[in-house]
Order: sequence, then C-alpha cells, then structure tokens
Amino acid sequence: MKFISTIAVQTSRNLQKTWPTQFMTLLTVSLSVLIFSFFFLIYMNMIKTGEKLGDDLRLTIYLEEEPVLEMQVQLVRKITNFSPVEEIRFTSRADAYNRLAAQLGDDVDVLDDLDPSFLPPSIEIYPKKNLSTLAQIQRFSEYLSTLPGAVKVQYGQEWVERFNYFTKLLRIIVFLSGILLIMTTTFMVAYTIRLAVVARQAELEILRLLGATNNYIRTPFLIEGFLQGVLGSSLGLTALFFLYRWIQLRFTGPGIMQLVDFTFFSPLIIGIIIAASITLCIGGSFSSMRKFMRI
Repeated sequence: MKFISTIAVQTSRNLQKTWPTQFMTLLTVSLSVLIFSFFFLIYMNMIKTGEKLGDDLRLTIYLEEEPVLEMQVQLVRKITNFSPVEEIRFTSRADAYNRLAAQLGDDVDVLDDLDPSFLPPSIEIYPKKNLSTLAQIQRFSEYLSTLPGAVKVQYGQEWVERFNYFTKLLRIIVFLSGILLIMTTTFMVAYTIRLAVVARQAELEILRLLGATNNYIRTPFLIEGFLQGVLGSSLGLTALFFLYRWIQLRFTGPGIMQLVDFTFFSPLIIGIIIAASITLCIGGSFSSMRKFMRI
C-alpha cells in the first residue's frame, strides 16, 4: 500500500508541474482518436451497406438460344466453379414474356401483336452477399460473357464500380489516419514525458542514489501514459458518439440514412480502440524514459 500511495503522489506531482503540456497532449490524443475513429466508423458502415445492397444484386446473362437441360447443367457447373453464388435461375422466352406482361399491367395490350420469341432467354445469377463479391463483380461479369451462347451480361455496373472505388478510398483514408494516430500519439506522449523527466532530472538522480529501483522511478511516468491513453481515447470516442447522434437526428427520415443504416461501434471495437490508444501512450512513455533516463 505504501508503494502504491507513493507512486500516486509522484504521479500527481508530475501532472501538477506539467499540466499545460499534459492538457495539450490530451487534446492531441483525443483529436487523433476522433479522426481515426470517424473514418473507421464510416468504413465499417459502408461494409454493412455493401452487404445490404448485395441483397438486390444480380447478373443477367442474355443468351442466343434457350439451353437444353444438359447445357443448363454445364453452365451451372462453370458458373459455380468460378465463384460461389446464392441462386441461378434460367428464364425462357415465354417466362420473360409473362414477366414483361405482368410489369406492364393495364398496358399489356401493347404486346398483343408481338410474339414471345422477340425476347431473349436469360440466366439470372445472384452472387454471395458480401463486399468482396461487389469488388469482384466486374471480373465475374467478364467471365460470364465468355460462356457458350452468351450475348450480353448486364448488372448495375455504374453503382457497383462507384461503390467499390469509394470503399477503396475509405480503406486508404482509414490506413493513413491510423498512421496519424500512431505517430501523433506516440510522439506527443513521449515529448510530454521527456519534459517531465528533464524537469525532475535532479530529483530522479537523488532517488537513484538513495537506492530507488527502476520500477519505482519508471512507474509514475507509465501511469501518466496510461491516463493519457484512457482519457484521450475516451474523449475522442465520446465526441464521435455525439457527432454520430447529431447525424442521426439531423438526417432521420427517407434518404441516404435509410439506405446506409448507420450504426455506432460495438463494445468490442470501442474496447480495442481504447486498448490500442493506451498501448501507444505507454509505449511513448517507455521509449522517452529509455532515451533520456537511460534506465
């Protein structure tokens, strides 16, 4: 208990002597966590959106002639060997004609003078519903166009490509903001601890001469790094949560929020972000002490 109380007193003295620098470091850590978490939150929600959009994603192969049963089996095998799919549907000319008639409703009489043979047979393919499928859909489409009897492959090409490019951009931004978090957090905490060590250099030398162990000298500075990590990440995530709630309230109703279904981090992700921030801050403290105290 005496060791713990002494360490607590030493930590409190350090914080009181360097509180302006500690405060600026805390703000820097909070802002870094906020920036990283903001883009990471958007990226995670875009992944969920990709899975949701994948529910309605299908590729349609238009054929020259209706395939016989043996050819259908062969086409199914070739399709599934290239990529796993949820479902494959073969649509004959008659089926396509009936579907078109149902879609026309009261205007179905425009088809009276037309024969079902003017509509091509087709294959409807429903791929697996995940973001990797969206990223590979163009390559899948190019492969389907090489199948026997295929005339044209159609899918929502424009929005799939734009969505894929957007998720790639977000992935790069998350990566860069993660590097920013690592660099700023480690540097600022290390710089703050270095100032505290320099300010107490004489006192620490006296403690060492009196027989103080390395752990006794090191622990208060590690606790400072721990507090910076906990408080900085907590403030950053709290600010992000209020921003998230503001966006929810501001954009509630029909529109993009209905499509995206924006959600906040799970408790597990929050814990991982806080733990990572603590690790970086303690690492910054430890590296600064090794360099300037030679412990």
